[in-house]
Amino acid sequence: MKYVYSFDEGKKEMRSLLGGKGANLAEMTRLGINVPFGFTVTTEACTRYYQENKTLWEDLVKEIEKNVRKTEEKLGKKFGDNENPLLFSVRSGAVISMPGMMDTVLNLGLNDISVEGLAKHTENPRFAYDSYRRFIQMFSDVSKGINKELFEEVLEDEKEKAGVELDKDLSAESLKEVVRRYKEIYKKEMGEEFPQQPERQLLDAVAAVFASWNNERAILYRKLNSIPHDLGTAVNVQSMVFGNGGDTSGTGVAFTRNPATGEKALFGEYLMNAQGEDVVAGIRTPSHISELETQMPEVYRQFFETGQILEKHYRDMQDLEFTIENGKLFILQTRNGKRTAEAAINIAVDLVEEGLRTKDEALMMIEPNQLDQLLHPTFDKKAMDKAPVLTKGLAASPGAASGYISFSATDAMLRNAKKESVILVRTETSPEDLQGMDSAKGILTSRGGMTSHAAVVARGMGKCCIAGAHEVKVNEKEKTVTIGDKVLGEGDIISLDGSTGIVYEGKLETKDPELSGKFAKFMGWADEVRRLQVRANADTPHDVKQALDLGAEGVGLCRTEHMFFAEDRINAVREMILSKTLEQRKKALAKIEPIQEEDFYQIYKVADGRSVTIRLLDPPLHEFVPHTDEDIAIVAKELGVTILEQKKAIDDLHEVNPMLGHRGLRLAITFPEIYQMQARAIIRAALRLHDEGVNLIPEIMIPLAGDAKELSVVADSIKDEVEKIFAEKGKTIEYHVGTMIEIPRATLLADEIANVAEFFSFGTNDLTQMTYGFSRDDAGKFLSQYLDDGIFEKDPFQVVDQKGVGKLMKNAVKLGRQTRPGIKLGVCGEHGGEPSSVAFFDELGLDYVSCSPFRVPISRLAAAQKTLKDKQLKMTRIMDAF
Repeated sequence: MKYVYSFDEGKKEMRSLLGGKGANLAEMTRLGINVPFGFTVTTEACTRYYQENKTLWEDLVKEIEKNVRKTEEKLGKKFGDNENPLLFSVRSGAVISMPGMMDTVLNLGLNDISVEGLAKHTENPRFAYDSYRRFIQMFSDVSKGINKELFEEVLEDEKEKAGVELDKDLSAESLKEVVRRYKEIYKKEMGEEFPQQPERQLLDAVAAVFASWNNERAILYRKLNSIPHDLGTAVNVQSMVFGNGGDTSGTGVAFTRNPATGEKALFGEYLMNAQGEDVVAGIRTPSHISELETQMPEVYRQFFETGQILEKHYRDMQDLEFTIENGKLFILQTRNGKRTAEAAINIAVDLVEEGLRTKDEALMMIEPNQLDQLLHPTFDKKAMDKAPVLTKGLAASPGAASGYISFSATDAMLRNAKKESVILVRTETSPEDLQGMDSAKGILTSRGGMTSHAAVVARGMGKCCIAGAHEVKVNEKEKTVTIGDKVLGEGDIISLDGSTGIVYEGKLETKDPELSGKFAKFMGWADEVRRLQVRANADTPHDVKQALDLGAEGVGLCRTEHMFFAEDRINAVREMILSKTLEQRKKALAKIEPIQEEDFYQIYKVADGRSVTIRLLDPPLHEFVPHTDEDIAIVAKELGVTILEQKKAIDDLHEVNPMLGHRGLRLAITFPEIYQMQARAIIRAALRLHDEGVNLIPEIMIPLAGDAKELSVVADSIKDEVEKIFAEKGKTIEYHVGTMIEIPRATLLADEIANVAEFFSFGTNDLTQMTYGFSRDDAGKFLSQYLDDGIFEKDPFQVVDQKGVGKLMKNAVKLGRQTRPGIKLGVCGEHGGEPSSVAFFDELGLDYVSCSPFRVPISRLAAAQKTLKDKQLKMTRIMDAF
């Protein structure tokens, strides 16, 4: 088997074998782009590396050596030569981009002899020893695991001795001393001299990059981004070009469009006399790419034209890394650029309007969950005008966030576990901060630019980020941050506006997002395509309006118990629950009924004729009982009992396992008057709207049915009550009575239940916990271990379990439609807002999904993508048939 491909042997379609970076390097080589030559060790080699107990086998070593010789011949240089040495960069290249998560080694091939050859050939000893000290530190860190801070301390010490602030101002003599001390660190830590054989350096570096596929931050990144763990990484061995050779050399990162907004203009940064890690690390403040046009106009023109060529070739915004070596431009890599949700929408629409993409292709360009970034509140302008401004940095990733200051990833994770909002404040972030960044609401750094680690990772996560806020002085040891004359600590709250770069003191009020323009156009394309309807879970008129504004086609779940906690009714509800006689209970219900009717009326009014499914009272009654002596006394007085008697009645409601206890339709079996009252309120509200010219069909959902007979008893009771209302009003309207399928037994007897129920709505939250026997409230104590150990690939409460729960659902769909062919089928659990679950529900042939209002656009796009994938699969099968 062939495990190594030179850049002139591959192409972009070989991504799964060569990784994204390797495939693109090969493609650019094929296109004639000026790419430093090299070769790629494949992802299959990575897989075998782990099978070989993390060793490189003999045939692979020979292939690597063969490609080193080929690169030497092509470039006219020798690896490890003392005259004109060939040096390599060794970089990871996963199939799916994982920026900053795995390891890189630059300037590989330098040793005590070749560094002199490099100094002699370039006539620049300072450059040669600067490259050597960088290589020793990176190789020691990546290949041997030596703490890089040991090297940083030496570098800072030598800068202090030389009286300079920046690395680039160190002399050749100072850098020689840095190299000497670096090698001492290596010898002390490893018990041997720094390796002088370039071939050994290369093989160690390749193995280290393979090993980094399973480092903690890479594993976490894959979990966060749903990337399979078995893909492996390729290794790209690329001949070095040098941006740290003087004032006519430099390096940078730039996007062909703005990754924050989508604006069609070059966006990026560069540093002269630097190597790539300098730009990303934020050690020096880079220049905006537009300044290159003045500084080196010919290089800028070449870069701009190259970006346009690659963007048109890949038909997407490109993220390019480049190096300028003595005035000559080299492209080190290109890839589809990470972008915010706002930019993703704008770019997708623009590419369609520019003729580079079709609408269907544009819809497939965006991961549905990415839309979540757009759907959350921003700071209210009035609040921003009043809030004290602490400082301003670079608007690195849009959004708004308030939280307690946190100075470490560990602290951010602990606070997040306590449900506290935190802002991670760092001098600069590194890949080790990934878990803290994920736990934080926003990130603030004092160093770094728009392409720094913090900025790039935050944009990919959809986190608010402000970088390069130079007035922010972080003291991690003391856990304080000084901004101007303010000294703040972990107990203080700050707010970040990632769209402007402004840092505010204190917590700011927010407002709901406004979505229109290109977002509306894009979502309109999704609606043209999708089959599956999308409704929302909404319990108030405000929630219903919000859902409709986000594109919901109705309400799939209105939970009436959420209405019972309002101040104007909670005491009446408690009276109803704690009543000892039917007369007392009906008296309490009479107080609640007009309030419920008004609730339903207002919801129907906002829905304006769209479907609204109202679920009757579901939770155990003990959830509503009073707890304070004051509240107990109020209810006791109304019922004419003593406080002691009332407390005993409350104690009597306690259940050993309330999740499986006296709740749902079981309440209506023992207390039919509760559901009768709710049914009257629903129908009366609907009739009022009909009188106003709004045509609607009420959908009354009975929860927790597990048997057709119990459902029939409750449904008949409700229908009898509705008929009384019709007789009283002298008019009738169409209405439907259905059930929530959330008990496994109901899925097995769905044919019998469909004789009674006119619709099914799968309550996948409860169906999941009853199928697994996991309490969703307590499963957090052990589920994380299941995920970490690979027992479960996904949390079944977040992503529907297709194998078990899905099998039950499939059975219920089949049986339900056998009995009632036209039965309406939907989902109202939160799985209805998770993209892969939405695709599965579409596969089952359900009519709709329902989710929280802010997840509605995500479900709309996920449903559209499922339709497009089915269409593509059908076309593929037709083509295969020919």
